[in-house]
Amino acid sequence: MKRILTSIKKIIFNKWLLLFVGCLFLFVFLSNLIIIKSTQDDIYETVASTPVKEVGLILGTSRYTSWGGTNLYFKYRINAAAALYKSGKIKHIIVSGDNSLKSYNEPREMLNALMAKGIPEDAITLDFAGFRTLDSVVRCKEVFGQSDIIIISQRFHVERALFIANKYSMKAIGFAAKDVPDQYSYKTKYREYLAKTKAVIDLYLINKKPKFLGKAEKINV
Repeated sequence: MKRILTSIKKIIFNKWLLLFVGCLFLFVFLSNLIIIKSTQDDIYETVASTPVKEVGLILGTSRYTSWGGTNLYFKYRINAAAALYKSGKIKHIIVSGDNSLKSYNEPREMLNALMAKGIPEDAITLDFAGFRTLDSVVRCKEVFGQSDIIIISQRFHVERALFIANKYSMKAIGFAAKDVPDQYSYKTKYREYLAKTKAVIDLYLINKKPKFLGKAEKINV
């Protein structure tokens, strides 16, 4: 009898575990689907088709890969922002990224890369507290006073950033910088599935806030 009860308990446990896993996969799938579908009409892929905005927001990433080579995500975002600026689609650029370590400064690297492409320093504002996408987007509105913006990154990243911007009632559109080859970084693409899921949790379940806001900083455009 004891053996039978143990078997029944195992069957019930396995069924609940299977149900939990199934619900988890469904939540991940629906989170990604909602974010992709709700933002697809606000993402542009050519400079010519992109509406004019005052400010562009570049989402940060490392300038170099872990093996010391050029990070193509970084390179293509910089190229996209420079093209938008030189075509008159934007007048000012906010570079937002991680600066949590003295030896790691994404905004400063983006500034240097943009200036190397001929963008004047006074047309660039550095946000040193863009520790994650939510921080970068919310700080753009709450700290720098900019809601009517173009968010610049690869499409998969822009989708999530626009979803956050929409939640905060921003008039944001996205520009999809050139994507990298599929074999370049499988890890980044797979991680994005979970990142989109976390965005839904952050915004609608736990009301996640940026790590730092601080005083307002005026941008002259």
